[in-house]
Parts: sequence; C-alpha cells; structure tokens
Amino acid sequence: MWEFLAFRNLLAQYYLRTYRRLLAKIIAGPVLYADETEVKLNTGTGYVWVFANVEAAVYIYRPSREGEFLREMLKDFNGVLVSDFYSAYDGLNCLQQRCLIHLIRDMNRAILDNPFDRELQSITTPFGSLLRSIVMTIDEHGLKRRHLERHSRAVATFFERLIGRVYDSDASKALQERLLRNRDRLFRFLHHDGVLWNNNVAENAIKRVSHYRDDVGRSIKEAGLTEQLVLLSIYQTCRVRGISFLRFLLSRERDIDAFTDSKRARNRAPRVELYPKGYQPPGLVSLRQGKSRKLAMDTR
Repeated sequence: MWEFLAFRNLLAQYYLRTYRRLLAKIIAGPVLYADETEVKLNTGTGYVWVFANVEAAVYIYRPSREGEFLREMLKDFNGVLVSDFYSAYDGLNCLQQRCLIHLIRDMNRAILDNPFDRELQSITTPFGSLLRSIVMTIDEHGLKRRHLERHSRAVATFFERLIGRVYDSDASKALQERLLRNRDRLFRFLHHDGVLWNNNVAENAIKRVSHYRDDVGRSIKEAGLTEQLVLLSIYQTCRVRGISFLRFLLSRERDIDAFTDSKRARNRAPRVELYPKGYQPPGLVSLRQGKSRKLAMDTR
C-alpha cells in the first residue's frame, strides 16, 4: 500500500508545475466556471473547489467553505466568472454570470410549494418565455454576442415591469427581491462571446470529486487528498480535451498544450524508471522513523 501512496506522491510532485500552469491559464482566460463540494476526511471535513473552462479544470482543497481566498486568487482575473448563487462569489471584483439552471430549479420548487400563487406565476412565466427565446438563439447561432444582444431590450423590459409591481405573497416578494439583487449577473452572457448561461462545465468537473469521495469514504487524509487533486486536475483536463491521460503520463511531458500539439510526444515510447535519485517515499520514511523510535524505546 505504501508503494502506491509513494507513487502518487511522486507523480503529484512531478506534475505540480503542470497543475500551477493550468490554474494560471484558466485565470488568464475570458471565462471561468467555479463550483465547490464537501469532502469527508478521516479527521473531519473540508471542501474541494473546482475552477474550469472548456479546455481545463483545476481542483483546490480548502479546509472550509469560506471564500476569502477567492479575492487573492482572482484579483487579476479580467473575464466572466460563472457560478451558482453562493454568497462567497458576491463580493468579487469581476464580471459575473449566475447559473440560470439553478434559478429555474428554485423557481420550479417555489411553484410546487405554492401552486395557486398567481403572483408568483406572473414572474416565472415571462421569465421562462424570455429564457426559452434566448436558448433558441443559442441553438441556432451559438454563444455569439452579435446574436445574443438582440435580446437585451426584452431583458430590460422584463426588469422594468418587475420593478414596477407590488406583490402580496411572500414567495413572489422573495423571488422579486432575488431577481433584482442579481439583475446584473443573470444575463451577462448576452454581452460576451463564448459565455454559457449555466454552470454545467464546473458541475460536470465536480462530479469527479463526488465519485472519488464515494470510493474512499473517510479514509483519505488532507495531504493525500491534495496530491490526488493535482492528478485529478490533469486527468480532467486530458478528458475534456479528448486525449489519453495514460499516454500523457507515459510521455513524461509536463505541458499539456505541447503534448496535445505534438504527434511525436503522443507516440513516444515510454521509458521505465526507478525512483529518481535521492527520492524517499513518504510512507517508507515514516516506516523507518517508526522503527527508529521503537528501537530507541526498546534500548532504554
């Protein structure tokens, strides 16, 4: 078992540069999709955050769901951040797009809870019609700003009517307040090329963590999870690019872009090596230290 853990540690060290390069490239891009999920460790709980675009994904472990680290990490991000409605994203100094699938789900739930609320339906029905017309444009023309901006007038009209209404039901008041609070973050994608109206990119990426979480249960430690996330970042990036994760590892290449562009790198014959000179597997070091302490105790 310790040999497997040592191998993972060695790979994580080797590809740490690749991992950091991927994160830097995502942050330098025009759009970033983010999501987070809880993980249970053998000593408590933590959170895994994913930051992704259509070509790469990077997973980061954090001991809590607090989002203060986002301010520093994304301070130079100049694109559009797509996320759910978690409040940690609210104070970030960048353009944002909220996931409209999350919003639609919440609207549907509110309607199920209040089936006879005509006021609520007077908000959800025109919103649904507006979004359907936009999605039809996307289906026909793709995520092109020159086509999507045609819906700007309809969006403005929807909010003008929403502002001018006074509602009596609690559900309608809550939805009205939520829509107006997020007004600038609901249809941001209309004014940019290639920005999705949902957060499916990040949600699909975070599913990899969910699968891993189900497999390991509470057996993982923080250090082990951090190493695993380095490799998972590379795996998911290879996956969305349609290249072989195994072939990338065997190529010994650390630059995924170079590997993707180079036929020679993909077809290079793998070399079998022992551990690098001077490398000591952490598990073996711990084992030796344990034996040394036991020997010291026995000789007293």
